[in-house]
Amino acid sequence: MPTPHPKNTICLWFDKDALDAARFYAATFPDSQVTAVHQAPGDYPSGKAGDILTVEFTVCGIPCLGLNGGPAFPHSEAFSFQIATDTQEETDRYWNAIVANGGQESACGWCKDRWGLSWQITPRVLTDAFTAGGAEARRAFEAMMEMGKIDIAKIEAARRG
Repeated sequence: MPTPHPKNTICLWFDKDALDAARFYAATFPDSQVTAVHQAPGDYPSGKAGDILTVEFTVCGIPCLGLNGGPAFPHSEAFSFQIATDTQEETDRYWNAIVANGGQESACGWCKDRWGLSWQITPRVLTDAFTAGGAEARRAFEAMMEMGKIDIAKIEAARRG
């Protein structure tokens, strides 16, 4: 009996490289894997019968479907994955993997992978500082605004004042 599909799945539109992206995410993030690849049963506007149409995968346990729909709808910052990290090493590992694989750096912990999907690599210490509120949150926020990849030591120093 086939595995039932989850009630809610994030569908991510790719030009034609959903499988490459899914394999990269599975190799980069824990609790991530490619679970199925489906070929188109017939021709469609951006492909032919037999082409890979959809790829089922998970990113940190979140079910996703990659759709090879063609170039009509590129990714934007309106959607991003936010990955919580516990250490600078973990922050560096994810950030560097995305950027080194054809991605690009942005500001405030954001980067973009080579397929145009945005990622927020967010140390928990930063989220904790914002949750604390007041002057501590303001100082952490001001420090973050000067960063690309988040530097945990600088956030911790800002929290302390």
